[in-house]
Amino acid sequence: MLVSSVGVRDERRTYVIGDVHGHRAELAGALRALGLVDEDANWSGGADHLWFLGDFVDRGPDGVGVIDLVMRLCAQAREAGGQVDSLLGNHEILLLGMHKFGDTDVPSDFGPRSFARSWEINGGQASDQEALTAEHLDWLTSRPVLALVGDHLLMHSDTIEYLQWGETVEEINAAVLELLRSDDLAGWWECWRRMTTRYSFRGPQGPEVAEQLMDILGGKQIVHGHSVIADQLGILPAQVEAPYEYAGGKVLGIDGGLFVGGPCLIVPLPYTPED
Repeated sequence: MLVSSVGVRDERRTYVIGDVHGHRAELAGALRALGLVDEDANWSGGADHLWFLGDFVDRGPDGVGVIDLVMRLCAQAREAGGQVDSLLGNHEILLLGMHKFGDTDVPSDFGPRSFARSWEINGGQASDQEALTAEHLDWLTSRPVLALVGDHLLMHSDTIEYLQWGETVEEINAAVLELLRSDDLAGWWECWRRMTTRYSFRGPQGPEVAEQLMDILGGKQIVHGHSVIADQLGILPAQVEAPYEYAGGKVLGIDGGLFVGGPCLIVPLPYTPED
C-alpha cells in the first residue's frame, strides 16, 4: 500500500477479513493500524475495497456491535468512492435462525435438533439477540454467500456444499436469498448444516477439488474464513502471523482464530508473503 506524505492513498487496494466473532475492539484496532479507519472508527480508506467473509457474531462480546460497525463503514466507504461489503457466514445463519425459529424442533433422524440448541452450543450471545433490530435483519438477509472479486473466489466456508444451490455465483446467491426470505425451517437448517462443513480443499485431492470448483464458479484462487489457521497447521492461535496458502496455492485461508487468541488478519489481495 502506498501512502503519500500527506496521508492520501496513491493506489486502490482490496482487502479481506475473516471471522471477527464479536471482537469489535480488536477489529477496529486492526483496521486503524492499516489506515482503513480513523481514531473514531470511521472510514478513512478512500477508494479501497474491503470484504468481510462472515461470522461477525457468537463467541465474542459484541457481535451486533461488529455488524453496526460494518454497516456504517459500508455507507461511509460508498460516499468516499470506496467499497465495504460482506458475505454471510454460518454463524449469521445461526443467529438469524435462532431469531426466527428459536427452539422449534427441526425434523431429524438424529435426535432433537433446533436452532436454539445449536446457537447455545456454538457460542451464541443473548446480548446479540436482544440487540437485533429490523434494520440488522434486513441488511443481513440481503448479503451474498459468494463473491467473485477479480481472480479471487470469496467464500466463508471452505466447502463445496455451495454447489447444492446452483452452478454460478449468481444462482447460488439468489437461492440463499430466496431461502432467507422464507419460513422454510428445513431449508434454513440445511443451509446452516451445509455452511458448517469444512476442509474440502485439504489433502492430496485438495488442489484438484479447488480447481474443479473454480472451473464452475470462476476465479484463480479461493479465499475463505471459517477454518482456523492454527487448527490447519497444528500450532497455537497466538503463533499465527499470516494467512495460510495451501492446495498448491489455489486456496487462501484467512481465519486467524481471533476468538481463541489469534490475530485479526486483514489480508490484501492479491496476497504475497511479504505483504
